[in-house]
Amino acid sequence: MALSLSYLIQIRDLVGKFIIISFERKYYLHYNIAKLMICDKNTLKFYEAVSEHVSGCVDNSKTIKEMYLSSIKNDEKEAETFLKSLTSVEEQLEKDLEFFMESDPAADSKEEIILAYPGYKAIRFYRVAHELYKLGHNLTARIIAEEAHAATGIDIHPGADIACPFFIDHGTGIVIGETTKIGKRVKVYQGVTLGALSLKDGSKMKGVKRHPTIGEDVTIYAGASILGGDVIIGDHVVIGSNVFLTESIPPYCTVTIGKPELIVQNRR
Repeated sequence: MALSLSYLIQIRDLVGKFIIISFERKYYLHYNIAKLMICDKNTLKFYEAVSEHVSGCVDNSKTIKEMYLSSIKNDEKEAETFLKSLTSVEEQLEKDLEFFMESDPAADSKEEIILAYPGYKAIRFYRVAHELYKLGHNLTARIIAEEAHAATGIDIHPGADIACPFFIDHGTGIVIGETTKIGKRVKVYQGVTLGALSLKDGSKMKGVKRHPTIGEDVTIYAGASILGGDVIIGDHVVIGSNVFLTESIPPYCTVTIGKPELIVQNRR
């Protein structure tokens, strides 16, 4: 006998619920899912308040402190430390903005960069997340960083140490790992990876320098990959497109791939 459509829908919903419940019991036994969702929502509200503050739009100091104490950690001294760090964040973002204007001839105004440049947006998220990371709030910092990743396609770990000013052009597909160190006036283009070498026992490397160190005034063009914690890129180095690098480069060098053989055929 043929089953009715409504009955089939009920079976589908019951099976779906069983799969979801089983998954949650297996992987989230020690977590309250609802609490995690609230944490995520509160973190993004907190970032919005901080973003308005460092933009100079409004003085949100009181609101930020209240949100910090209620959503991040009930510690007056630490909340004050975070608030003080925002003065430095604001100064860094202004220098980043100036560097964007200086570096990109397509930029007509600072307003355009603030509103329409994914690279600058990712840096804004990163500089706030980095301050929280330094205070030990890794989950909160990662939530903020992943919001930037989702919005821009740029993945910057909040643990990375990025000096100011910093420039990202286009930005899609950029990955900057947790222990990366980047000097002043570095320019990075789309598709660049500053990553770690793959390891069998990666969890044992936690806290170890796994990502490269980039000197000052370095330019890294599209698609380049620089991997490994022992790799140091000297000041004023230029890394060409699609270079795959696992060794250090001394200052004032240019690294490129040899000219490929082009085959041009007349189709007429």
